[in-house]
Amino acid sequence: MMIDPFPGWDGTIAGARKLQSELARHVRLVDDFPPLEIIAGVDVGFEENGTITRAAAVLVDVKTLALVADVVVRLPTSMPYVPGLLSFRELPAVFAALDRLPRAPDLVMVDGQGIAHPRGLGIAAHLGVASHLPTIGVAKSILVGHHAEVGVRRGDRAELIHNGAVIGYALRSKDNVRPLIVSPGNRVSLQTACDLVLKCTTRYRLPEPTRFADRIASRRDLKKR
Repeated sequence: MMIDPFPGWDGTIAGARKLQSELARHVRLVDDFPPLEIIAGVDVGFEENGTITRAAAVLVDVKTLALVADVVVRLPTSMPYVPGLLSFRELPAVFAALDRLPRAPDLVMVDGQGIAHPRGLGIAAHLGVASHLPTIGVAKSILVGHHAEVGVRRGDRAELIHNGAVIGYALRSKDNVRPLIVSPGNRVSLQTACDLVLKCTTRYRLPEPTRFADRIASRRDLKKR
C-alpha cells in the first residue's frame, strides 16, 4: 500500500488534530463493501519501553472464522503517546503489516476506535479513509461518549452518544462479560458494524479477527518472529 496516512501534516500535535478534523469529513457511514470472504484484524503492541512499535495483522475466513494468515511488523516508534492521536503513533506499522499480508482484505476490524473519537477519527476511521478500505473499530473501553445500561445477554447493545449523536454501540458480545465499544470506521453503517462483530464472535469476548491480532500483538514470545 503506497499510502500517506498523514497528508500535509506538519508534525505538530495541533497539526495532527487539525488533520483529524479534515479527514473525518471523508468518513462514509454507509455499507459499501463486496461480499465478505476475508476479514483482516489488526492490533498494535510495543517493545523496548515503547521505542519499538509491533503491529500484528491477520486474515480470517468469514465462513469458518479460521486464521488464514498472520504477519508481525516492527518499526521504530515515531511519536510519543498523546491521547486522541493514537493513529499517528500506530498507523505506520499497521500499514506495513497489512502490506505484507498475502492478499487485500474485504474489510478490516481494528482494535481501537472508529468514529467514537473526539474528532470523529479514531484509528479505524483514519485507516479506512487513508486506505479506502471498509473498517470497523472494536475497542475494549470508551474513549468518548456515554451509553445506557446494556443487557447481560449476547447481542444486547446500547447506543453510544456524544454531543447528541450516535457514534457507536456498547455491545455485549458474550453473556455477562463487559461490553465492547463498536463503531464504524469507514464504508460501514452503525448497525452493520455491530452485526459483523457479532457474526465474527465465537466463545470469546473479542471477534476472531481482533482476537487473533490482539493475541499476536501482545505476546512477548514473538520477539523472535
